[in-house]
Amino acid sequence: MRHLVSGSKLGKQPAHRRAVLRNLVTNVIERERITTTIARARAARPLVEQMITLGKRDTLHARRQAAAFLQTTDATKKLFAVIAPRFSDRPGGYTRIIRVGWRIGDGAELAILELIGSELKKKEKKTKKEKPQEVPEPEAKASA
Repeated sequence: MRHLVSGSKLGKQPAHRRAVLRNLVTNVIERERITTTIARARAARPLVEQMITLGKRDTLHARRQAAAFLQTTDATKKLFAVIAPRFSDRPGGYTRIIRVGWRIGDGAELAILELIGSELKKKEKKTKKEKPQEVPEPEAKASA
């Protein structure tokens, strides 16, 4: 029985699972939206929220904890400078998981893991340029 057993092992060894989750969290903070499987999104969501909570504290200890977990210094800087101030008034629930369908290769169910407030910006549709109609030039009559 799985009483009080939480979290998914994602079919990986502990070190590999930790590396995958660290990469997912780093990418969510850098890009604010990633596409991954449902299981990975569910596993990464609490870690992303924990990093944002660290960012809201903004102490030296919190910065060192975040830097120890995140893969890049750019992600750490963005967490404390951009993302944490955005959620300063919010008591939790910084992420959203949206199901998007199934992956073509193996049929895995995909999801978008995104930060609240990073709504999708619609791309402007490019209008097709009309090709200028070429007018055939009158052929020169050969007179002999």
